[in-house]
Amino acid sequence: MLGGAGVGAAGLAAWDVLQKKHTILRRYPVVGHLRYLLEDIRPELQQYFIERDWDGRPFDRDTRSVVYERAKGIHGERPFGTELDVNEVGYEYLVHSAAPADPPEQPARVLVGGPDCTKPYSMALLNVSAMSFGALSANAIRALNKGAALGGFAHDTGEGGLSPYHLENGGDIVWEIGTGYFGARTKDGDFDPATFSDKASGDSVKCVSLKLSQGAKPGIGGVLPGAKVTKEIADIRQVPQGEKCVSPSSHRVFHTPVELIEFIGRMRELAGGKPTGFKLCVGSRVDVLAICKAMLEVGTTPDFIVVDGSEGGTGAAPLEFEDHVGMPLTHGLMTVHNALVGVGLRDRVRIGASGKVAAGNDIVKRLIQGADYTNSARAMMMAAGCIQAQRCHTDKCPSGVATQNPRRARALDVGDKSERVHRYQQATVDEAMRIMAAMGVTDPSRLSPHQLRLNVSATDNQSYAALYDWLSPGQLLAEPPEAWAHDWAAASADHFGGRMS
Repeated sequence: MLGGAGVGAAGLAAWDVLQKKHTILRRYPVVGHLRYLLEDIRPELQQYFIERDWDGRPFDRDTRSVVYERAKGIHGERPFGTELDVNEVGYEYLVHSAAPADPPEQPARVLVGGPDCTKPYSMALLNVSAMSFGALSANAIRALNKGAALGGFAHDTGEGGLSPYHLENGGDIVWEIGTGYFGARTKDGDFDPATFSDKASGDSVKCVSLKLSQGAKPGIGGVLPGAKVTKEIADIRQVPQGEKCVSPSSHRVFHTPVELIEFIGRMRELAGGKPTGFKLCVGSRVDVLAICKAMLEVGTTPDFIVVDGSEGGTGAAPLEFEDHVGMPLTHGLMTVHNALVGVGLRDRVRIGASGKVAAGNDIVKRLIQGADYTNSARAMMMAAGCIQAQRCHTDKCPSGVATQNPRRARALDVGDKSERVHRYQQATVDEAMRIMAAMGVTDPSRLSPHQLRLNVSATDNQSYAALYDWLSPGQLLAEPPEAWAHDWAAASADHFGGRMS
């Protein structure tokens, strides 16, 4: 006589044979379920037992370990030498000096605010990049913001609105407004200047930012399923509860480069003169040059531009967009930097770099490529407890960081994790300053493209100064170099797009 287990197996086998949805189960009843079990735990098997310390994605084990250790107050040192192939084509390295300097007592900061800004902000070299409440849990937002308050660095809200959790611990806020204008919108989805002005006047809001595009999914808006639009999120975003919350692909407030720059000026005025800028993932150089031409025509500039690379993170995006759309940060950053130099406006606009910044060398590399400061999202999440489970889009984040499930989020202790965020940021910036000192530099403004080199073949490496064109101030206005002339001629302040090289 069959026992309970046997009866259950027989019943399952009968069901497998009769069902028509899964071919594997019909062909291999009962045993076929092992295939789905193994598939379900494949990411964990890959991460913990198969991948090597230096080749995991999006962040390898070595990088994750450094973030975790610094967050815990451990220095993050390694024995026995590098495991990387330093002769591999594509390997990059920073050039140290035969006469290194002593790191300064205080890390460098960057004053953000052009001539039209009346309330400039002193920005840290590493800050919390844009992550919305809704994508992250309330406790994760609290921990990140309290960490920012402890360390004196900035916390970008993401486009999901200015929530109470962004404000309760007093960390410096960069309030980001996206295409949905969440938190500052009318009932029909337009930008609401009165609401924006009222919220932007808060003491915690130090800068305001207009999101044009995001590195991981440029050109498309976000979607929050109706089931996740709780009453709390609906109130914060000013959208109906229980209905799908959609960020449109494009903005209503502008359609041309001139209108974009005019709107940036209007935002700054509504924000009481606070630094105002925009974030984008670069698509074409023509569009960047069109925006620069608009700055010249309108007579004002953004106070900052955050360049997001296509390697940047997201809670959810189509694979095709994550893997195949948008310009990588290295090229996008140098494009924006050189365009502003070429039109003589670089001294008025600060540039932030966002996209896979995690360690001190990442900061120094991006400063060399044209940034004034950097922002980090996923590394800050890891400092707050993220284990790179890559379940962000399922609401089943095991660490309570990227979820709206109260039971899961409750596991994240705000007091402990805020200290970890603070320690990670401080240690990473300190390491960046120590690297610069080893290069003979104590002020980031003295970094040069000559100090970053790339293996271009098995037998040759070149500096970034030799590999890429670096424009001189006003060069595009005087005589555009041949490599830029076609795109400069195609760019128009009156429309985006155009003939691209």
